[in-house]
Amino acid sequence: MDETLPVIVVGGGFAGVKTATQLGRKGIDVLLIDKNNYHQFQPLLYQVATAQIGVSEVARPFRAIFRRSNRVRVVTAEVTAIDPAGRSVTTSDGATYRARILVLAAGAVPNFFDTPGAEEFAHPLYSVIDAVSLGANLTSLLDHADKETAGDVNIVVIGGGPTGVETAGAIAENVKFVLPSYFSSGLAARCHVYLVDMVPTVLNAFSEKSQSYARKRLVKVGVRLQLGVGVTEVSADAVTLADGTVLPSRIVVWAGGLKAGAVLASSGLAHGRGGRIDVQPDLTARDFEGVYVLGDAANMTDTTGAHLPQLGSVAQQSGKWAARNIHADLTGGKREPFRYFDKGYMAMIGRGAAVAEIGRKRVQIQGPLAFAAWLGVHAALLSGGRQKIGALISWIEDFVSHERSQVIVGPPE
Repeated sequence: MDETLPVIVVGGGFAGVKTATQLGRKGIDVLLIDKNNYHQFQPLLYQVATAQIGVSEVARPFRAIFRRSNRVRVVTAEVTAIDPAGRSVTTSDGATYRARILVLAAGAVPNFFDTPGAEEFAHPLYSVIDAVSLGANLTSLLDHADKETAGDVNIVVIGGGPTGVETAGAIAENVKFVLPSYFSSGLAARCHVYLVDMVPTVLNAFSEKSQSYARKRLVKVGVRLQLGVGVTEVSADAVTLADGTVLPSRIVVWAGGLKAGAVLASSGLAHGRGGRIDVQPDLTARDFEGVYVLGDAANMTDTTGAHLPQLGSVAQQSGKWAARNIHADLTGGKREPFRYFDKGYMAMIGRGAAVAEIGRKRVQIQGPLAFAAWLGVHAALLSGGRQKIGALISWIEDFVSHERSQVIVGPPE
């Protein structure tokens, strides 16, 4: 394509969608490029994998999001090369697109930290496809295990951050409350969920009070904690720990961290922690005028210089702020440094149980109140009305009856 577009946004996650939406409202033409034709709500993928909500609650087509905007055009294609100096991208079908402003919000990929066997045998949980694959394998495992008369059925979750804690808690609740209703009475007693992390606690970014509550709640629901020891190898039927412990496993879930994708690694942009791109206070890339990097692809800081976490709220706010700066770029205005409004942290540990540390002062709540806050915040963040209503109905049904009415379709790996 010879035409130079006003703005290209690579990636349709929280940051990319927010940037495109805000610019479209300001009357600026935007080309959004993503390998999928839908936006996915990553914080709830573990609930798709455990049949608490359906795919339609976490995935919304881009064309539905932008159907009322004649300023945002969507191209479904995978970006395979980035030229920050020329502010252009090339896609897998050989097309090249150039723009005055290039926004890179391509997200991240699972970081297996070169752990032998992890990429081959562990299930990541970063996309809808990952969630459906994990769900199909969990369902298949339980169907087959129900035919057995003996033998443990171990599921190992690696990573004690919010994703690992929420996933382990959800699977353990299924084992404790759902299996006795759907399978023979003996299966639940043979199923065990392990949570493994190299640090000696869960939810490392949270306070000690929140960590203590999370550990107690996980143990109460049946999760077996293996903390303070790293993973040295993942095989088809076991996880080996640094102290020599071998955990036999039927399924392994990897929630051990993220890193920037290969297309960013080869872009020529300055890399920092996690392979992500270090950005300036105004969210632009160093040494490349007119290039912004947002969301999980970027290492962003607040006004004090502190690094910001890879959270949906950070990504959304950076997208909105970037749109303001881009509008200034295109209209002769002045960019401003990103000012992040800290909403705090949350993690659900199971039915009626969560931890929340709200705001910059980290007001701490646990239990049912935190659970209600978690539900409200995540419902508000979901993209569309259909998604919000569907999730709320599923959550109410789960809270009242532990019913799992969602169907996971797909062959196990």
